[in-house]
Amino acid sequence: MSFDGIFTHLMIEELKPILLNGRINKLHQPYPNEVVLVIRSQGKNHKLLLSAHPSYARIQLTTMTYANPDTPPNFIMMLRKYLEGAILTEISQLENDRVVHFTFSKRDELGDLQSIVLVVELMGRHSTILLLNQETGKILDAIKHIGSSQNSYRWLIPGADYIAPPKQEKENPYQISELEAFHLLSKQPEFTAKSIQALFQGFGRDTAEELAYRLNKRPQERLAVWQEFYHEISTFQTSYLVEQNQKEAFHPFRFISVENQADALTAFTSLNELLDAFYHEKAEKDRVKQQGSELVKKIENELKRNQLKLKKREETLAASASSEELRQKGELLTTFQHNVTRGVDTIDLPNYYIEDQPTTIALDPSLTPIQNAQKYFQKYQKLRNAVKLIDAQIAETKQEIAYLESVLSQLELAQPFELPLIKEELIAEGYIKRPTKQVKRQEKKSQPSRYYASDGTELLVGKNNLQNDQLTLRTAKKTDYWLHAKNIPGSHVIIRSDDPSEETILEAAELAGYFSKYRHSAQVPIDCVQVKHIKKTNGAKPGFVIYENQTTYFVTPEEAVVAKLAQKPIS
Repeated sequence: MSFDGIFTHLMIEELKPILLNGRINKLHQPYPNEVVLVIRSQGKNHKLLLSAHPSYARIQLTTMTYANPDTPPNFIMMLRKYLEGAILTEISQLENDRVVHFTFSKRDELGDLQSIVLVVELMGRHSTILLLNQETGKILDAIKHIGSSQNSYRWLIPGADYIAPPKQEKENPYQISELEAFHLLSKQPEFTAKSIQALFQGFGRDTAEELAYRLNKRPQERLAVWQEFYHEISTFQTSYLVEQNQKEAFHPFRFISVENQADALTAFTSLNELLDAFYHEKAEKDRVKQQGSELVKKIENELKRNQLKLKKREETLAASASSEELRQKGELLTTFQHNVTRGVDTIDLPNYYIEDQPTTIALDPSLTPIQNAQKYFQKYQKLRNAVKLIDAQIAETKQEIAYLESVLSQLELAQPFELPLIKEELIAEGYIKRPTKQVKRQEKKSQPSRYYASDGTELLVGKNNLQNDQLTLRTAKKTDYWLHAKNIPGSHVIIRSDDPSEETILEAAELAGYFSKYRHSAQVPIDCVQVKHIKKTNGAKPGFVIYENQTTYFVTPEEAVVAKLAQKPIS
């Protein structure tokens, strides 16, 4: 389901008792299209996410963690100027549209009370967030500036008069009477999602399809169906995350049209918790894709270059197998030069290396027999020299490819705040140039993630190659146990115990499988070995080690298990 007008209405009703009369403590803009307001209300801090993302526009309370940029964007500086310490007095929706007004009260520099409105428009690629002076109707600032060249209907720039999005000439389902609803529905020859959307404001495609499905099942009870549907919207207690054909959708109440076809249904008592579950991985991946696109492109180009290099070196190695044949042809041309006529393309000569069997030798007609022989000897010597280095070069290139694949895997699994660590690693390895003008600041030392086995044993997980090296070669004791996906890019996992139980090993293996390239596979092989059996060869890339005496386990990674391991058991 999209974040339509119906869902917007329900979200506002959920937010009001939690946030109204709360005070803004902090404001952040961790990403270009998203703002987080930390509101102190009822003795707690609540993180309100306002997103104008073109694909994931929404309003919700969230528990997700965010990393703020080094330099605050201009928009968040404007919000801090007008809203820091302000009281949230009202949350309202523009009819049943996807436009929400957050009204705040705060005293200005002269001590006068002023009302400031934060307007959030959730309209796909046209989504925006803007700050509005309620008294003058002037825009103070917008998260995306839209001038006359981009929109002739309205401008979204500081100082412009705020004009609301065009009004929909449709009925508001929360204001229409039952009699009016009956008249509208009775005139319809058939019900489709489009016909429902043409009648009522705020119906997304999924919601419209659900109402159309119910009406078509009971065409003679149109008013009763409408009453039941409206009742469910108004009194819902449980929302659902629906998985069908490996795709997820969220619904604010039971959608009968998809319930029987769903592969899995997860119930939530809070819309905010529902959205956190739905958007957690999708939004994080999208942010990483946006912020890490340059890194991904750089690594993919390096990977292609090395794969091409490997192919050429393997071809050279394969060609070296024929070096002896080149030498033999040179010897035959030298021996039988008096039998070779200048100007011919080929000649058959008896090969005394294989019992005088005739061998066909290709010639350059412009060269003498001796010059052709010398050309064969030169090719032979070149291949001989190449073979001396080619094995080491192939091994080096394969290691380079494995390293680049591991970085791509880490970028795929990374959270936005982990990208700077990966970038620093790539700078250290010489794949990216360090900016010439870089502000030096105290970096917080990167730490591995902590998890806990069922018996309380601490499990540490590295999230990039530098962390993996630090964790395995310095942090871990020789008696600890180390796990890693077998021959697959992924995280190093350390069990902080010299005698872990079988259950603890399997739980750590779940982590190693989940934080690997094959996290969605049914069977992931995981090697487990004591740290004392691990070594790092000179010149090896970060995160690459060799080991022996390992035991291999097979696991099916599950996010629910990983989430459980993140919670420290109560002793």
